[in-house]
Amino acid sequence: MSEQQAPSRETLESLLIPSTATLTSVLTEYGLYNTFMQDVAPLAPGMRMAGPAFTLRYIPGREDITHVPVDNLTDMQRIGIESIGQGEVLVIDARGDTRAGVMGDILATRILKRGAAGVVSDGAFRDTPAIVEAGLVAYAKARNAHNSKSVHYPSDIQRPIACGGVAVFPGDIIVGDAEGVVVIPRHLAEEVASKAVAQEDREVFILQKIQQGASIIGVYPPDEKTLAEYEAWKAKKG
Repeated sequence: MSEQQAPSRETLESLLIPSTATLTSVLTEYGLYNTFMQDVAPLAPGMRMAGPAFTLRYIPGREDITHVPVDNLTDMQRIGIESIGQGEVLVIDARGDTRAGVMGDILATRILKRGAAGVVSDGAFRDTPAIVEAGLVAYAKARNAHNSKSVHYPSDIQRPIACGGVAVFPGDIIVGDAEGVVVIPRHLAEEVASKAVAQEDREVFILQKIQQGASIIGVYPPDEKTLAEYEAWKAKKG
């Protein structure tokens, strides 16, 4: 983690309320349009996570550096896994290359035991049934049983990376739901959380009106009459 102040637990919990779709909509208000990772999905239904990014970057493997015994004290993947902090999300830049898994169930279990909020990669994971069974929240582009060393080389940690076509800086807030993963600049996390929770609540009301047969005209987006109805609805539900 950098010297910037980490978001509060309340902010992270609030970010779990709105959908990633709502979060991306709010982020456009800040001129941010490339925040949702492409082709990255949860390994199982019901997964959700929110936490600061801990980054790991892979470069293409090369025989003279990948075909050597793993040294836990020098291998950047292993150093990263033993450094990730409580509540952080390990974000792995695999360049979108899914020809081999970037990690399997043993390393995933270690990440879980260190208290990480989850792991995400634009590459593949191996041992995915066991990762899901272990209870780690995990998002990836694909599943592949091949070992990472056949394709990837772990180059560095805690540097700016790309994942799913989105820039990720260490400490950025990573939020995942059933649809995928969104990246929120850390300095915007509190504001985005507040706006997104409010927007999500308003859209619940709008959706109810549409389900009851209302036209989208004057409702989506809401006009003054609909907004007044929303305020009354909100007051009634407490």
